[in-house]
Amino acid sequence: MTEATTMPGIAKPAIAPQLYYQVAMREPQTHLFDVMLRLRGWQESVLDLKMPVWTPGSYLVREYAKHLQEFSACDPDERSLSWRKVSKNHWQIDTPGISEIIVRYRIYANELTVRTNHLDATHGYFNGAALFFYVPGFERSPIEVQIIPPNPEWHVSTGLSAVKQRSNTFLAEDFDTLVDSPFEIGTHDSHFFEVEGKSHELAIWGQGNAKPDRIISDTEKIIQVESQLFEGLPYDRYLFILHLSSQGYGGLEHKNSCSLNYPRLGFRAPEKYNRFMQLVAHEFFHLWNIKRIRPKPLEEFDYEGESYISALWFCEGTTSYYDLIIPLRAGIYDAKNFLQGLSKDVNRLQNTPGRQIQPVSESSWDAWIKLYRRDANSDNSQISYYLKGEMVSLLLDLRIRARHKNQRSLDDVMRQMWQRFGQQEIGFSDDDLKEVLESVAEEDLTDFYAQYIHGTTELPFDKYLAPFGLKLQASNNGQDAVPFLGLSVKTENGKAAIKFVETGSPAHQVGIDPEDELLAIDGLRVTADDLNERLKDYQPAERIQVTVFHHEQLQTYPVTLGEPRPTQYQVVALQKPTASQENLFRGWLGGSLSRVKS
Repeated sequence: MTEATTMPGIAKPAIAPQLYYQVAMREPQTHLFDVMLRLRGWQESVLDLKMPVWTPGSYLVREYAKHLQEFSACDPDERSLSWRKVSKNHWQIDTPGISEIIVRYRIYANELTVRTNHLDATHGYFNGAALFFYVPGFERSPIEVQIIPPNPEWHVSTGLSAVKQRSNTFLAEDFDTLVDSPFEIGTHDSHFFEVEGKSHELAIWGQGNAKPDRIISDTEKIIQVESQLFEGLPYDRYLFILHLSSQGYGGLEHKNSCSLNYPRLGFRAPEKYNRFMQLVAHEFFHLWNIKRIRPKPLEEFDYEGESYISALWFCEGTTSYYDLIIPLRAGIYDAKNFLQGLSKDVNRLQNTPGRQIQPVSESSWDAWIKLYRRDANSDNSQISYYLKGEMVSLLLDLRIRARHKNQRSLDDVMRQMWQRFGQQEIGFSDDDLKEVLESVAEEDLTDFYAQYIHGTTELPFDKYLAPFGLKLQASNNGQDAVPFLGLSVKTENGKAAIKFVETGSPAHQVGIDPEDELLAIDGLRVTADDLNERLKDYQPAERIQVTVFHHEQLQTYPVTLGEPRPTQYQVVALQKPTASQENLFRGWLGGSLSRVKS
């Protein structure tokens, strides 16, 4: 298991105390978890308690302590103990001569995401980092957790092992394991199934059109494909927690479980269902890639601050590449569906100007301050390490496959990373990863790294796709070409709100800003819905008058329109592929190129 960081400046007593948590939900409709921590065998005069500020897998300081209220501390006779708050997430309790301490507090939980807590009249869900304290110096000590449901009909699903003969009581071997084991408590439906002799549970909360039998059948296929890739399953039991929500989307990986949040009515349409299975494939793939195959900065978790990583493009981006290809290998969809999904991701990349500004290694490093803290300029200045990392992984896979006639691939890289680092949970460095990639490819990748990982050179899709009988086709999505203005507009409260202005675009050059309200072109009213149609009345290099409200002041700007830009990118088959291209394509995606032609 992962070892937690021992905090500097706090001496560790000789004998570890016994740690017990109790989590109750007396009035779940109030969204308040009632938490009690009991320590026995304490030997020091001061007890330090700290709450994590982030949770592994989600690289943003979320300040979980902001939801804590009504903190108190006492001895077994309910005599109050003196305490103080030292910092935003650090409490100190005076404990001279006191060996047993009881701490009580409440956590407000009304945020339904995979990385936070949610409690209402229908269920309780929590992540350990957002609910529990750790005792500095004793992060490796075992912790018992007892759940007190609000009524007997509620049951508990978690990846932790149950304590025998003790109702709703579970054991975490250390604090890292507690953080890595979310809890779902309520009347959710639990579906149990077995794959390769290992027990699995699908716990579904919420109403919707999800069909458990179909989900389980396809999930079994994904498990089998990923197990084959890594040559076995590294757990005894695995839990999938699925929240059917109104409009949520996301997943969070854990060593023997994952949490999934998906729109409740998103399971009927094939495209939406396929997207869900990609989410399943992504989070399940993480039980190897990042939970066990992890960068050195994550060998030990510092729950109080950021851990800077330049390889998130591999941890998340490569996983994103595999979440697209694993369902294909599992037979959930075919090569044509795969290429459609790939085309959508390429389209997102090529329509994000920030790809030319921020290298993907820098995007990884700056995850803490950029990816989850977007603003109106984000698309101009940054690129997602998920998205760019997926595309870089695609190129690496194709490069290795083409060089070795499909006898080697990115699969071999993943297996080597698993064997060298994941099985023993030894953190890898950037150089380690590059070395493994080069050993599989049997070539120096320094220039590839310089251009596409540490640099912003445009990805040469056609160069890498051509050996497989494919190319990237840019178009205007079947529409007439629209002269380039460089802004995105959305209707908000009946107004045409400008949400994005591309750096260097005609709109940007005259000073039009995000959050301006678009009013008219050449004196005639324009809306978000008809903007492109209006622009088709003009030619590139033609000057138009654009009227907006800028900080509530009426402004009219003379704008010279630019040349049309492609709005759609699609990976398509070449018209007359060679036998070599057919063979490489078949070895990569299966089937024939003729079957993916539109």
